[in-house]
Amino acid sequence: MQAEWLSVLSIGVALLLGAMSPGQSFVLVAKTAVSSSRRDGLATALGMGVGCAIFSVIALSGLHSILLNVPWLYKVLKVGGGIYLIYLAVQMFRGSHKSLHVDATQSAEIGFRKGFSFGLLTQLCNPNTAIVLAGVFAALLSHHIPVYLYIVLPVLAFTIDTLWYAFVAYVLSSARPRNVYLHYKNVIDRVSGGVMALLGIKLILSK
Repeated sequence: MQAEWLSVLSIGVALLLGAMSPGQSFVLVAKTAVSSSRRDGLATALGMGVGCAIFSVIALSGLHSILLNVPWLYKVLKVGGGIYLIYLAVQMFRGSHKSLHVDATQSAEIGFRKGFSFGLLTQLCNPNTAIVLAGVFAALLSHHIPVYLYIVLPVLAFTIDTLWYAFVAYVLSSARPRNVYLHYKNVIDRVSGGVMALLGIKLILSK
C-alpha cells in the first residue's frame, strides 16, 4: 500500500512538472485570461483538466489491456515511451531559451462555455498528452495495480491540470506576475526536461 501511494505521489509530481512546462496549453490559457477575462481563463483551465482526465483513463485502460493480454507489447511501450520522453526532454531543453509572447490587448469576453470548449478541444487534439501519460504510468506503476487507482489517477490528473491552469489564468491576468513567471520560463523548461529524461531512462531500463 505504501509503495502504491509513493507511486501516486511520484506520478503527481511528474504530471505537475509536465503541466508547468509552458506550451500550447499555457499559451491558450494565458491569452484567454489576458485578452478576454479571468473567468474565461478559469473556464479554459477547467476544460484542460477534463481533457487530461479523459486521456488518463484512456492511458490506464490501454496499459491495463496491454499488460494482461499482450505482454510483448508492454516492452514495445516501455522502449517507445522512454524514447519519446527523452525526445520531449530534449525539446524542452532546446526550447528553454525561447520566449513566449502573450498578447495583452483587451478584447470582448468569449464566455464560459466557449472558454471551456477551447480548453477541452485543445487538450484532446494533443495526442502527446496521452503518450506522456502512458509513459509516466508505465514507468511508475507496477504491472498489476489495484482497482481504486483507476479512479484516483484520473482524479489526480484532473485536479493537477485544472489547479495549475487556474493558477495561470488567475496570475497572468495581472501584468507584473505574468512578466515574472515568463522571466523564469527557461528554468521551468530545464527542470521539467530533466525529470522527463530521467523518467524515459527509467522506463527503458525497467524490467
